[in-house]
Amino acid sequence: MAKAKSADTPATKKQKVEEPEIVTTTSAMDKTAEDSLESVVRKKLTSLYTLQLIDTHIDKIRIIRGELPLEVQDLEDEIEGLETRVSKYKQELSELEMEISQKQNAIKESHELVKKYEAQQMNVRNNREYDSLNKEIEYQNLEIQLAEKKIKEITAAIENKKQMVETAVAELDERKNDLEVKNSELKDIVEETRKEEEQLNEKSIKQEENIDDRLLNAYKRIRENARNGLAVVPVERDACGGCFNKIPPQRQLDIRLNKKIIVCEYCGRILVDTEIVENITI
Repeated sequence: MAKAKSADTPATKKQKVEEPEIVTTTSAMDKTAEDSLESVVRKKLTSLYTLQLIDTHIDKIRIIRGELPLEVQDLEDEIEGLETRVSKYKQELSELEMEISQKQNAIKESHELVKKYEAQQMNVRNNREYDSLNKEIEYQNLEIQLAEKKIKEITAAIENKKQMVETAVAELDERKNDLEVKNSELKDIVEETRKEEEQLNEKSIKQEENIDDRLLNAYKRIRENARNGLAVVPVERDACGGCFNKIPPQRQLDIRLNKKIIVCEYCGRILVDTEIVENITI
């Protein structure tokens, strides 16, 4: 038994003493790997959020410029409608004036018939012929009265229509002036923003080169589906900066640790910590 106890040699004792050093080295390696993973994920998130800021700036420029073309298009549509309306009114005026001319001709014909019938009355042979001509004269006089009444009505309609034409023409001129102003504004904005947009587009393309294809495709897919074009958003007031739904505390902690890329469980946007957001400028 005494021999068995003496089995612990100095080499064995030395080995036992060195074991904690081996454990310590492994722990340090794990921490280094963890720090390296965090650095890689942080770098990816930084690149993604930088790209998002650039693309958002481009979106804002296009929105500002995009509203004006819509206003211009609306004015052009309105002008086209007013021109159609004025043309219709003028056509109706022409038809009314033609109708007056027809009624005036009808009155002239009726007057000639009255004279004709009155002349014939001088040569009638009996009362029946006289009464017959007298009825024709009365009928023509009635036609004259009706035609004159109709002319008055048409004349009133013409005056009303002329006022409508004047109002429409005035509105048309006003809209044409507005269109000229909007076109000038649009031209100025396009000239002012073209250079800035080109520079931002170059930055966006260059920034995309810093992101691997899988993440970049995911980013673009989310942007296409998002109403406001935001694919990467910060956590603001314990909520997603895109859909504003609350984020659980544990999930917020995971986002701050930057150990993996985390998306919002409600809208699918990529979430980044505010520390990353504060350190990025474009």
